[in-house]
Amino acid sequence: MKSGNKTSPQTSVGHVLGARPGWPPRERARRPCSQGGDKAPCVVWQCIQTTMWLMVSVALVSADMTVPARPPEGMVAIPAGSYTPLLQSQDGPSTVAAFSLDPYAVTNVQYLAFVTVQPRWRRSHVSPLFAEQAYLRHWQDDLQPVALESPVTYVSWFAARAYCQWQHKRLPTTAEWEYAALASAEAPDGRADPTYLRRLLAWYAVPTPAGPLPRGSGGKNYWGVYDLHGVIWEWVTDFQTAMVTGESRGDSDLERQLFCGAGAAGVTEQERVNYPAFMRYAYRSSLQGHYAVANLGFRCAQDLEGHAP
Repeated sequence: MKSGNKTSPQTSVGHVLGARPGWPPRERARRPCSQGGDKAPCVVWQCIQTTMWLMVSVALVSADMTVPARPPEGMVAIPAGSYTPLLQSQDGPSTVAAFSLDPYAVTNVQYLAFVTVQPRWRRSHVSPLFAEQAYLRHWQDDLQPVALESPVTYVSWFAARAYCQWQHKRLPTTAEWEYAALASAEAPDGRADPTYLRRLLAWYAVPTPAGPLPRGSGGKNYWGVYDLHGVIWEWVTDFQTAMVTGESRGDSDLERQLFCGAGAAGVTEQERVNYPAFMRYAYRSSLQGHYAVANLGFRCAQDLEGHAP
């Protein structure tokens, strides 16, 4: 930053995160053990929760899924490319295989079709293991959503994943989502476009409306995907990879970068201006699989034949 600028990058990020409604998504995430209490029970409980999520995830995975040679109707093909994770390891950039992605986030009316034929995912039926009490709280009842063409929110990771599997799809990985989200309207990678970056920061810097905007409000990018920025936050299948505990600080060089202000130590110079990527990383790291948040929705992805991740 220039010396004449009164706002440091760190201050800007902290201010913007604080300005976002639902940040952090759950105040109760501040467990007693983070306030100087006995950490052992919390560590044990976190391990139990993580184990349960993994067991459920395995149980929900379809044994066999057809992998098409081209994107199914209504999906967008994203070609293979190189992606450098925000907190990169010594291995450097990794290759993202070609995949298909829904052009829009799943809407309330689309999610209604799902819960109509899958009653266990209705608001009054869903297990508290898979979704907290806020699940679909904005709907009038089990089968009466509001804002039909707006993205569905207040859905947990478990519910989002179940929906995608019902569609014979899956949630995108973090790498896939971030790779697709690099694109501006004019280029596959918009990070060098100051106008594009200013537009992203303008969205992250203001409070979200009371409800999500209609789909398409965030605009279309180079690949033909809408609303990756400017409408809602979105679940990814591996959101938990952003989560580490204090007890694992010494596990690896990469994990040590997550603590004590060293988050940008392994970040490329180009990524250091990409504040929205830092915000998304911080947001995902604060989530748990059963959370249902006002500004958090999802879209689905699918492998392409010969290009499985």
